[in-house]
Amino acid sequence: MLDLSFETPKPKVIAGAKHDWELVIGMEVHAQVASKAKLFSGASTQFGAEPNANVAFVDAAMPGMLPVINEFCVEQAVRTGLGLKAQINLVSAFDRKNYFYPDLPQGYQISQLYHPIVGEGEVIVDMEPGIARRVRIERIHIEQDAGKSIHDMDPAMSFVDLNRTGVALMEIVSRPDIRGPEEAAAYVVKLRQILRYLGTCDGNMQNGNLRADVNVSVCRPGQYEKYQETQNFSHLGTRCEIKNMNSMRFIQMAIDYEARRQIGILEAGGKIDQETRLYDPDKNETRSMRSKEEAHDYRYFPCPDLLPLEIEQAWVDDIAASLPELPDEKKARFVKDFGLSEYDADVLTAETDNAAYFEKVVDACGDGKLAANWVINELFGRLKKEDHDITDSPVSPAQLAGIIGLIKKGDISGKIAKDLFEIVYTEGGDPADIVEARGMKQVTDTGAIEAAVDEIIAANPAQVEKAKENPKLAGWFVGQVMKATGGKANPKAVNEIVAKKLNG
Repeated sequence: MLDLSFETPKPKVIAGAKHDWELVIGMEVHAQVASKAKLFSGASTQFGAEPNANVAFVDAAMPGMLPVINEFCVEQAVRTGLGLKAQINLVSAFDRKNYFYPDLPQGYQISQLYHPIVGEGEVIVDMEPGIARRVRIERIHIEQDAGKSIHDMDPAMSFVDLNRTGVALMEIVSRPDIRGPEEAAAYVVKLRQILRYLGTCDGNMQNGNLRADVNVSVCRPGQYEKYQETQNFSHLGTRCEIKNMNSMRFIQMAIDYEARRQIGILEAGGKIDQETRLYDPDKNETRSMRSKEEAHDYRYFPCPDLLPLEIEQAWVDDIAASLPELPDEKKARFVKDFGLSEYDADVLTAETDNAAYFEKVVDACGDGKLAANWVINELFGRLKKEDHDITDSPVSPAQLAGIIGLIKKGDISGKIAKDLFEIVYTEGGDPADIVEARGMKQVTDTGAIEAAVDEIIAANPAQVEKAKENPKLAGWFVGQVMKATGGKANPKAVNEIVAKKLNG
């Protein structure tokens, strides 16, 4: 497989009143496992159900109820780890993370602190062709989600919906390798893309199925390099965590605001307190939520209701054998096999449905570059204009391949092809039949084209003299011939005959 080489982007530098500063960002992405049942119960994970409709006894912490691990959720976590080229730990264990919120009936969350199921991996974050950031994954652990407190239904009371309680989450923890707001958003986009390819999380950020906690700190230039050499975090600034971000745009805005807030404090001689903050998009500011707890504040201890989780290497190998082709590999193959640019390959592999559609078009027409041009520029452009995605396309891969095939055969010109595409998009039908029925076939008979050229030249002697003095004016005759033939004349043939007649 072709390896697409890349250079590392430069870190984001923010000029303070006294010094230049660099950003250091690490992320904890919470991805809801794509599963019909919860992590420790058989309750449904359906989104949008009536409040407290999807709650089993164990989710509601009824006395005597014991959790039972959902094997499929474990499989999804392993699949995710393999997709991120991470170490799979054959032995992992669950811990209780004790804290008290109204939407946490047990008074603790079952998570994995000391022995996560997935170890170190990596994500290659493409910033532009040839420029990418390698972000190291520290760990992935599985845990149960909490419920939801609702404060806007009554002026005097709050309500609790436990439907999300016990839903399986994967917490994907990165190293502090991200160096700017744009990189942070691109990292979440790439991670979401990989999860969707794997089928382990649908990536729906509006529903909260993918959300990020963003750790932001600032340091002086040169300090990050010392951290890389030593892996000593003391070279980096004190970090603050921005909780529950579910928008790429807000992630960037929150990081920029938080970095400048910290720079202002440091340059005024102050000290950054490690804390958890929330981002207010209406005011474009972060504000303190609580001081940052350490592990002992949560009183972690091994979950007494669950034995250590032991899995077999053969099972992991079976999961690995079933992995789909992932975005980086697919992109490299598109560049190698179809001669596409990295940019075009990026666009076509952004979503699995897009890539599958494109490959069906190529299989039918046999021309990767022409297929990419039509899929990206004509089809994606039209779908975006109407706020649709590829699954809503009224033009099938076979129909688009049919249009491209007619271009390659010389039956239609590029201009006619666009008119044909419009007809197929709005009315449907077989492209070849439409061309035949509506007389759209390109005129390739040089005799007919020559007759049209002679007629235009004979009717415009003054223009002929100007064109002989200035050859660039020959384009006027080409345009007139195309107009006279209803755009059906072969443009290449028209250009050649016009040039021959004017120079003869």
